[in-house]
Amino acid sequence: MDLEIKLRPEDGEQDLERIVFKRSGCRFYKILKKSLDARDKHNICWLYIVRAQRSPIEEAPRTWKRVKRMPRRTVVVGSGPAGLFCAIRLIRAGIVPLVVERGGSVEERTLQNERFFAGGELDEDCNIQFGEGGAGTFSDGKLNTQTKDPRNREVLETFVEFGAPPEILYLNKPHIGSDKLVEVVANMRRFILHAGGEVCFHTRFEGALLREGALCAVRLFDIATGTSYTEEASEVVLAIGHSSRDTFLRLHESGYAMQSRDFAVGVRIEHLQSKINFAQYSVKHTLLPPADYKLVSHAGERTVFTFCMCPGGCVVPAASERGGVVTNGMSNYARDGVNANAALLAQIKLFDFDRGGILDGVEFQRQLERAAFEMGGRSYSAPVQRVEDFLCGRETRALGEVKPTYAAGHALCDLRRLFPACVSESLRAGILDMDRRLHGFADGDAVLTAAETRFSSPVRILRGEGLESVSARGVYPCGEGCGYSGGITSSAADGIRVAETICARYED
Repeated sequence: MDLEIKLRPEDGEQDLERIVFKRSGCRFYKILKKSLDARDKHNICWLYIVRAQRSPIEEAPRTWKRVKRMPRRTVVVGSGPAGLFCAIRLIRAGIVPLVVERGGSVEERTLQNERFFAGGELDEDCNIQFGEGGAGTFSDGKLNTQTKDPRNREVLETFVEFGAPPEILYLNKPHIGSDKLVEVVANMRRFILHAGGEVCFHTRFEGALLREGALCAVRLFDIATGTSYTEEASEVVLAIGHSSRDTFLRLHESGYAMQSRDFAVGVRIEHLQSKINFAQYSVKHTLLPPADYKLVSHAGERTVFTFCMCPGGCVVPAASERGGVVTNGMSNYARDGVNANAALLAQIKLFDFDRGGILDGVEFQRQLERAAFEMGGRSYSAPVQRVEDFLCGRETRALGEVKPTYAAGHALCDLRRLFPACVSESLRAGILDMDRRLHGFADGDAVLTAAETRFSSPVRILRGEGLESVSARGVYPCGEGCGYSGGITSSAADGIRVAETICARYED
């Protein structure tokens, strides 16, 4: 039987066994869901849904259908969530892939990012955006998603298999944390290699070679040696990520069907985490988790919304092109930093940037990033502004109690000079409107850091019902970069979906 149980923050999960037995007479139970109920600020509690049984609860092992024929060669381009989960799912079915990644291993990325944050040179192929684990590795590892894909459960179970905290299987808002996700991603790579797969880092996809409209090989570029070579392939999965602008250009020039998409741009907004906690809980309680939020406003000309909220986190430099400033948010598993941050974004519509070119959205993003680079002093420092100054339309001269966490330095400025008027005015209206629902969101000392431009891919590489590119058989656009997901979980699920489609070709 399933039971609903409430526990006070000061209670421990060890009390569940006693409560389950008292209410059901059962000694064995499994947590199905855990969420924090803070609707009544005077009675905040943890809400559990548990399954109680009189005998031990045994999980049936998951099985995967094996292929009966082997493909000539399956190549997965990219080792973000879509690419990694696609490769692992292929291996479960008996297909051993070649994974190529333009960046480095997750361990190498960590060191490279630290060097860049400290003032070192930007590596355009190995950075926050590119490398093993993808952009999500250095964010927070948030796994909540609005999609109802049944593969989402497999995504969570796979993460746990490779070292993620088991609680992500039942938490209402699961997250792994960047510190733990680094090791999880490395374990995934070790699994691929142990199964006989290949992982080639510092290897860039240069194009697909076709014969009578079908894939026959891929052209790759070894960044370390500066040499190009070809690999025979029957399938190639393009899990390239939303920042692969050079790859978008090559595919467009090769005649692949693509379309422009709406996206969003804006800033990172930082508050003291203690103030977000009080706004959400109305009490100071050391046993409650760092509070989060998710807000949407239609008060301005454009819809404004928060995204990738990182409790107790920091804002990180996320550029992948020289001469541009890009921000992202990150938090570790403990979420114990002083500040909370979230992307605060305004919608950008096709008519804002469309001049007849498929990649006009890419250029819109790039120009904003370059303008932020100039405003920050041409050193990858980010332009920042106090919320009060932004709302009043004046340049920031001094910071208040909230200190920017952006690691590469900051420059005080007036962000209204950075964005188009429709974005600035919508952000202003959105902040004021959101403050009505989350008191303190418009706190004058909160800090805005620009520019947040990589919310989603500005293009979609068109695929048909069989998930192949409509322009080439055997080419499978996949994940967030190709316009088919948004976030870690949905990207991983799309990788699984593509792998299933490929496997189906070889099951008889």
